Amino acid sequence: MAGDTYRFGEYELDMARYQLRRSGKPVHVEPRALDLLQYLIEHRDRVVTKNELLDQVWGDRFVSEAALTTGLRTARIAVGDTGRHQRLIRTVHRRGYQFAMPVTVTRAADSADPGSEPAAYPTRPAPARSVVAGETGGADRQVVRFCRADDGTRIAYATVGSGPPLLKAANWMTHLDLEWTTPVWSHWLNGLARDRQLVRYDERGCGLSDWDVPSFSFDDWVDDLDTVVEAVGLDRFPLLGVSQGGAVAVAYAVRRPERVSRLILAGAYARGRQVRARSQAERDEAALDLNLARVGWAHQDSSFLGVFASQFLPEGTPEELEEFIGFQRRTTSAANGVRFLEEFARIDVSDIAHRVQCPTLILHCRDDMRVPASQASELATLIPDSQLVLLDSRNHLLTASEPAWPEFLAQIDAFLTD
Repeated sequence: MAGDTYRFGEYELDMARYQLRRSGKPVHVEPRALDLLQYLIEHRDRVVTKNELLDQVWGDRFVSEAALTTGLRTARIAVGDTGRHQRLIRTVHRRGYQFAMPVTVTRAADSADPGSEPAAYPTRPAPARSVVAGETGGADRQVVRFCRADDGTRIAYATVGSGPPLLKAANWMTHLDLEWTTPVWSHWLNGLARDRQLVRYDERGCGLSDWDVPSFSFDDWVDDLDTVVEAVGLDRFPLLGVSQGGAVAVAYAVRRPERVSRLILAGAYARGRQVRARSQAERDEAALDLNLARVGWAHQDSSFLGVFASQFLPEGTPEELEEFIGFQRRTTSAANGVRFLEEFARIDVSDIAHRVQCPTLILHCRDDMRVPASQASELATLIPDSQLVLLDSRNHLLTASEPAWPEFLAQIDAFLTD
């Protein structure tokens, strides 16, 4: 019930403050996952079906079961549970889910002084989502706005959270709205927006930004980042670049050294696959990758998209891979998918990386199947004030359930507060 506090193990779910705490310290958790956790706890005496959870937690909003899977995963992570161990949230095969840990409930009325007026509880924050330009966003509400590049291309950008800013350079594949309900990105958003304001945007050609664009070059991407910085009104800030967004972030840090206070590169590279190919075998592999992309994206072929997804998430579950394939189709057009991959292959910031002036943290999965860790070593060699941290994973994009994920967040937190 509203205002009750539920205690289980070292956790307590305080619905008066709409807050989850562990040993007295707040735990950041996406509002929809918090609602899901509350519903399971309140109905812990029975198994709750998938349809009931979708109806009661999401209401009349149409969502797929993937949204429920993401919400359950997020809730489990928040309370230190996993889909494998299911210490707190138990999956009952073909029936539903049940909260399995003993719970102590403190009713809202029990904690009030006798004869006192009913307590005034804070308004429950809205779920993190896209809202129209001009609305005011709270700590857990995403605000989406638009700006225009010099060539007229409309670029969508979003802010969420509160605190010091962290700007994430755009990378492919993103969608400012859909990212909240996909296991590909949802945990990234929640983790990066914890105790700070996360600013991010969709690259031209994908997501909520314009798909039909006059120009599609690396320089355009750097210009678009500059445009977003001006639109948001950022002065000096840390900058995060993921995958090919890392090269964009490097180029921007060189262009605007007075703006970038710290640089974080994750799964990044200085040279695209065609540029770094040295042997004939490597050149053949790079050409094959592009040819497969042309065929696969042109026909939206599931077998190709599955191979592509497995390069990003080789340790992903079947559900995560299926979600990734669906996400690919919804983020951009087939023609733009090919254009992206062609441009990625030609990226080369190796001749300017040495001009980065700010402290730089380079995070890379040791056995990354899409971008080899040797590319991270090259960046660490090129950028003067940099440190390299290799994480134990084969994934190009870290998933929420692997041990490397909390280490990734901890490294970023320590770097930004150093």
